Amino acid sequence: MQTATESFLDQQIVLDHGTGARLSRELVAFMVGVLGDVYIGEMEDSAMLPVPAGNIAMTTDSFVVDPPFFGNGDIGKIAVCGTVNDLAVVGAEPRYLTLAMILETGFPIRRLHQALVSLRETAIEAGVKIVAGDTKVVGPGEADGIFLNTTGIGVFHRPPKRMTDVRPGDKIVLSGPIGNHTVHLLSVREGLGFEKHVLSDCAPLNGLIDSVNEAVAEDAVRSMRDVTRGGLSAVLHEYSAALGHAVRIEEEALPIDFETRMASDMLGINPINAANEGCLALFVEPDAVEAVLKALRTHPYGRKATVIGEITDRPEKAVEMVGKDGRVSEIEELQGAELPRLC
Repeated sequence: MQTATESFLDQQIVLDHGTGARLSRELVAFMVGVLGDVYIGEMEDSAMLPVPAGNIAMTTDSFVVDPPFFGNGDIGKIAVCGTVNDLAVVGAEPRYLTLAMILETGFPIRRLHQALVSLRETAIEAGVKIVAGDTKVVGPGEADGIFLNTTGIGVFHRPPKRMTDVRPGDKIVLSGPIGNHTVHLLSVREGLGFEKHVLSDCAPLNGLIDSVNEAVAEDAVRSMRDVTRGGLSAVLHEYSAALGHAVRIEEEALPIDFETRMASDMLGINPINAANEGCLALFVEPDAVEAVLKALRTHPYGRKATVIGEITDRPEKAVEMVGKDGRVSEIEELQGAELPRLC
């Protein structure tokens, strides 16, 4: 005989799950039960949170990844990682997340359970709590299954990291390979088989960042960015525009796994434009580079960290790449995304 929980898991989302009445309360109770002690909301209209006096960091993001469930991750994991990483790269300690869901009628509750379990496990790893939430239900074809929105709050224990703190001569360090997340998801979408060999890099990076901060002086890492939509190219163009200086990288230094490069060539995508969900770009004072690399490489998410280039002293908004043949070419900024809905 099926238990009540198993019977509930076999159901699908219906419009009445979003009415605020009995079915809504049952769905919320189910979600709270799955999230366990990472959810500290008290069912008030607003969460009341203890934060230290001073500045806080706050960010918000929506997640519409296609497909929402893939080889080594899902939309729940991406939602936590994306928000936690946005807080951590500006120098804040991630503390709290909100969680809003838009569910499509007919979405399997068993799939919802899978996303919630993943979300809970990632929140535990990142050391954050879910403090408030919201659920809306829409009709068939209006939400593609499940969309998530998270807002994150972090607190500062040290000065914030800003793009404008970066100086000419600072080195650019990547914490790991680029392109894996894009190749993995595209392969899952199209059934190409690469996803068995190229996994998504989706990960919460606040622990990695803490390791670096503990190993070097406060101003050794001038600024950081998580390399997500638009890929490495978008990050470098953003910094070049903010600083008014040209950025130069070395093609041979780019960390691209062999399988990812092979798949990218076949699919006609450039890894430098590919979205990632667990790659960190650090802009580092030259004398601190070796210490930063050592700290990164001792962490599971930074084992392949490497220097890829530097900020030049040339007052020009440009991103350049030195090719394997020594020739310098300009990296054009994309007008739009090569591939949509990767996060």
